[in-house]
Amino acid sequence: ERGRLRSLIQEMRPAGQGFIARTVSEGQDADKLKAEMDFLCSLWDAIVRRRESATIPSLLHQDLSVSLRAVRDLFTREVDHLVIDCRAEYQQVVDFVSAFMPRLLPCVELYTGGEPIFDAFGVEPELARALGRKVWLKSGGYVVIEKTEALTAIDVNTGRYVGGHNLEETILKTNLEAVKEIAYQLRLRDIGGLIVTDFIDMERESNRAKVVAALKEVLARDRSKTNVLGMSALGLVEMTRKRVRESLGESQSEPCFYCDGVGFIKDTTTVCYEIFRTLERELKGSSAPAVDVRVNPRVAEVLLQEERYALEELESFLGLTIHVLPDRELHREHFEIRPFHPR
Repeated sequence: ERGRLRSLIQEMRPAGQGFIARTVSEGQDADKLKAEMDFLCSLWDAIVRRRESATIPSLLHQDLSVSLRAVRDLFTREVDHLVIDCRAEYQQVVDFVSAFMPRLLPCVELYTGGEPIFDAFGVEPELARALGRKVWLKSGGYVVIEKTEALTAIDVNTGRYVGGHNLEETILKTNLEAVKEIAYQLRLRDIGGLIVTDFIDMERESNRAKVVAALKEVLARDRSKTNVLGMSALGLVEMTRKRVRESLGESQSEPCFYCDGVGFIKDTTTVCYEIFRTLERELKGSSAPAVDVRVNPRVAEVLLQEERYALEELESFLGLTIHVLPDRELHREHFEIRPFHPR
């Protein structure tokens, strides 16, 4: 592959010009490589022209803005329209495309509609869908996407889809529909690294082969390099996808400060008994007549109702009064024990 790449560059590069081909160039079409070469040559020519007429000191070149970098990296012939709702940004993009990608200029449009551009094109629902763990399929089945430290796990389920009388055909149809959605979600969320997909079990080996072949076919159009292995007897397909940048989930969200990214918090009863043990440990033998226990309102409700008998027993054992004070500022798992100060 590297030999082929070297030969392509030698054939296409202008005389006297040199290029560095990065790893991402492997497997790319000659047209894409040529377009990148043309862009770099045009950029260099513009810098040289600027140098000839510039005073000293002068800025000859600066890195592109976020919007122009997106145009440079993502705006290709496969894009039908590039719609921009800011006139200043639109003009910048038009100037840039006119200089470096003139054939794509007709695809650039200025949005002048009354409603926000994300609402007009349905971007918000797609973003919400891309950050959710469950993605519904048109048939009624669904796909669950879970990111872990080591890998991304994808689970396919039939959900509400019951199909016809043939269960195997129903499962095959759901799996094939899930294949297209999985490929789309991988690109949309920009998920990289190791990915394990748990397809619904199929009895026929030919149907398993169909699902794997369909997955390889749709991923062949992915800009990031992918490697799909065969399906195991348990219906698991392992694959890798080149990690280019952080995923959409990583860039648009952060670990939950309630659960530290675990996804669960202690239930209120568990917290109540942690409070009981802490009171017993810290106040046994204390001479204090009473203590204030500040807790989350939900925990306070359980302490004063469902666990009222246990609370009274503890007061009798410790020989003091326990005042339960709701505090909306406290996390459900947190509580504070302070000496009682009468007002």
